[in-house]
Amino acid sequence: MFGASIGRAGQRIIDAMVRWLARGHISPNLLTFIGVAINVGSGMLFGFGRFFWAGIVLIVANLFDMLDGQVARLSGRVTRYGGFLDSSLDRLSDMVVFVGLMVFYARDTEFHSTLNVFLAGAGMMGSVMVSYASARAESLIPKCDVGFLRRPERVVLFIIGALSTRPGSHNFFANRMPAVLWVLAVGSYWTFAHRMYHTWWELNRSQTNEVPEVPTQTAPPPEIGREPTLAHKIS
Repeated sequence: MFGASIGRAGQRIIDAMVRWLARGHISPNLLTFIGVAINVGSGMLFGFGRFFWAGIVLIVANLFDMLDGQVARLSGRVTRYGGFLDSSLDRLSDMVVFVGLMVFYARDTEFHSTLNVFLAGAGMMGSVMVSYASARAESLIPKCDVGFLRRPERVVLFIIGALSTRPGSHNFFANRMPAVLWVLAVGSYWTFAHRMYHTWWELNRSQTNEVPEVPTQTAPPPEIGREPTLAHKIS
């Protein structure tokens, strides 16, 4: 009940922000670009090892990601290009965070880890494949959003890994970013495989349910008796 109350309070705050932005005629595309710029800042903070502040900035960036679509709907400015722009820049927002982590773990510091660089790279490729599989599949089937590791889940995992980072702490719940990278690397490819299977299943089912067209047989035209010619008439 307490969690639900917090959720309702947060939604009221977001709704108030959406109404204020819509009344101010703020372009939803502008909100999208601001969100991407803040995500780039978060990626840079990850690269410099400022994980806690990177997590805070990531929360703010994804607040804009929630606002742009709602402002567009409330102000009646939903366009197909806006949806395309938002979806495309979401991929960039994902990748800058992965790149920031790769830079951090590749640096010559005490936190250097070739394994973590590999996991971040694998997670980045997997996240791109998940998004591409969905976009390509939805040109063949109505919807393909299956899988447990979509973009919102990836963002939450990044935030958990960032905010739990406490250098030198031996607490079990501290410094969970390496574990997060494992989940992202493995989970992204699992989700990609799930979407591949789901698309295959839906295509096969739709083909099975299609009723084959039975060619209709047309009756041959009735024979029309020929009038006897003079040659056939009995004289």
